[in-house]
Formats: sequence, structure tokens, C-alpha cells
Amino acid sequence: MDVKYWWNKRFWPNRYLFLMFLPGLLYFIIFCYVPMGGIIIAFKDYSPWLGILRSPWVGLKHFHDFFSSPYAWRLIRNTLLLNIYGLIFGFPVPIIFALLLNELNSELYKKVIQTTTYFPFFLSMPIVAGLIVQFLSPSSGVINIILQRWLGKEPIYFLVKPEYFRGIYITSNIWKNLGYSAIIYLAALTSIDPTLYEAAIIDGANRWQRVRFITLPGLTPTITILLILSMGYILSVGIDLILLLYNPMTYETADVIGTFVYRRGLAGIDGAPNLSLGTAVGLFQSVVGLVTIIITNNIARKISETSLW
Repeated sequence: MDVKYWWNKRFWPNRYLFLMFLPGLLYFIIFCYVPMGGIIIAFKDYSPWLGILRSPWVGLKHFHDFFSSPYAWRLIRNTLLLNIYGLIFGFPVPIIFALLLNELNSELYKKVIQTTTYFPFFLSMPIVAGLIVQFLSPSSGVINIILQRWLGKEPIYFLVKPEYFRGIYITSNIWKNLGYSAIIYLAALTSIDPTLYEAAIIDGANRWQRVRFITLPGLTPTITILLILSMGYILSVGIDLILLLYNPMTYETADVIGTFVYRRGLAGIDGAPNLSLGTAVGLFQSVVGLVTIIITNNIARKISETSLW
């Protein structure tokens, strides 16, 4: 490629767009690509005093330590189940919400609902965890008050019973992310040609038929892309809310790979901090996520016209 031609015809006329693009590019280079060099720590017995290069090489020792741990498969199972339940129950909710919101005729009512549902997303996790604790308190929580006064039931200690943790976590995430997750679907709905709806109305299509044959097909590419991207996090789960809510009594269902890495790799709660172990587990998660994205993308490409590549 002629550098002079590229500079005069491509770069200089669009210099302000490139300038706007620069901060995002620098962010990914500094915080995503440069740290990838630290992957080598997973194969070394890393010591901050020796540094990355001088730390002794141990090969796959840390991977073996993780998979031979008595908790390894419990951690993988809990992480998978939280993500699978999140996809089954949490993924469709923003889509349904966006479809319902799109059918509202009152712009004022629509804006009020949007603002109300966006608000939880901007709450910090400690606040969300505090609200959950208050709602589920066995003595003063709203849920237990209803159970005792209206249904005559005994109070339930939700946060110390493992069988309730997954439901609490999934429900909390749906409530927190509903409005914000629906934004991209609402944006996709605006790209659907309005003349299609007009033609459908003239042909006698009712509201459900318009949603089924126009709106949903128009949303399908967006849904497919987001589903493929979501599959990349199949072994990764946000641990901030889990760390705030779980306790040793709920480890059976609440302890995930991320919390284990925090305890063993960073905090050293179950022993001395082991950064190499944390890096090894993180590398394992990333590899599984990459393989899952490739497989999901190939399946999507075969059964539809939409894929990442």
C-alpha cells in the first residue's frame, strides 16, 4: 500500500475519527494486550522478589495442583451452572423487555420505565448486596415478613442455605442488568424498516404477527452475536456479588473458580498467596472461553447467516 496515498486519502481526511479512536485503542493495548505477557507466570513458580524472568520454571505444576484439588470439579460445576442458568433465565429477559417496551405507544410512559429499569445498573455491588441482605433478613426482611404474616410459614435463612444461592444470584443479576442490557436490543429495533410494519398492517397482520414475522427476525442477528459473545464467558462469572454474599455454609453451590482464585491466588486465605496458580486458572478459563466461542460461532454460521467471522 502506498503510504502517501493512505496518509492523504485515508488518514488525514478522517484524522478526528482516528483521534477519537485512539483512547480506546490505547486502553486495550495497555490493559489487555501488554498484560498477556504475564501468562508465562502460569508455568513458573513466581516470586515477586525474583521477577517473572528469574522465577523457576515448573511447567504444568499449577494446572495439576488445581485439577487435583478436591474442590476443582465443584468449582467448575458451580461456575458452569451459574452461567447456564444465567443464559437460560437471564439472557431472554432483556429481549422480552425490549419487545414489550417497543410496543408502548406513550413516549412518556416508555421513558419513565426505561429510566426506572436503568437505575439499578448504576448501583455498586455493595449496595446491591446490602439490599439483598435486607430483603432476605430472617427477622426484618420483606420476604420473610410475607412468609410469616400472610402464609404462616417459619422464617427462612436464605443466605445460609446453599440451595437458595443460585436463585438469589441469578435473580439479582437480572434485576440489576435488565434495563442496561435491553439498550442494545432497543437500538436494533430502531433499525427495522417502519414500512414493513405499515405493509403488515395493510395486509391485516395483528400485533403478535408483526412481532413474530418482522420484529423477531430483525433482532435475530443481534441476539446471535450477543449469544456467541456470552458463550465466551461460560467459565467466568462476576465474583463481586458472590464474595459479598457467600459464606462457608454456602460454598457447596456458591464457590466458583473466581472466588477460589481470589482466596488462593490473591488473598492467601487458604494458605500463602499463589499468583502462579491464579494465572494458571485464569489461562484455563480463557482457553475454554476461546474454544467455546469458536464452536458456537461455527454452529451459528451453519444454521444462520450471522456470525462473528
